Amino acid sequence: MVLEQIISECKKKCPKAQEQLYLLFAKKFFGVCLKYSASYADAQDNLQDGVLIIFRKIEQYSGKGSFEGWAKRILINNALQKYKGVRFMEVVDDTIEDVQAEVDDENISLEYLMQIIHELPDQYRIVFSLYVLDGYSHKEISEMLNISTGTTKSNLFRARMILKEKIEIITENKYESSAK
Repeated sequence: MVLEQIISECKKKCPKAQEQLYLLFAKKFFGVCLKYSASYADAQDNLQDGVLIIFRKIEQYSGKGSFEGWAKRILINNALQKYKGVRFMEVVDDTIEDVQAEVDDENISLEYLMQIIHELPDQYRIVFSLYVLDGYSHKEISEMLNISTGTTKSNLFRARMILKEKIEIITENKYESSAK
């Protein structure tokens, strides 16, 4: 079945179509959930909850724009609901620069990068994921999280500095190991 047909059948609550839709997007959807979850188990829970919301709201999908983008927004919003109580350090000064932490080392694996992103405190990981991994603007993030753009910039800055420090440590350790 083509995606439009699967979606049409899902709107009719057809279990077979729901299963096909799930199988079609499960890996991508899990990746989205993993970025916004504190652990692998939380990501699994967020995936399950998010997919149920997608099936419940699929009638609202009009066919305009990407289904994947529409569903991704639901998954992100669902995962962010779990962090309603997270306290973001409020920043009054909205002039924090959008700092780039550049690291040129091809020896750092994607698995390690994902691991250190997951080790970030929740508020930093959320803002980092929204801005860097999913391309939301500071304005969009501030609206999603109900915080100022200065706070989003500050949290992004802190996340990047923590990641940069961890990457520099592993880079130095690899350099020292190869020099011996």
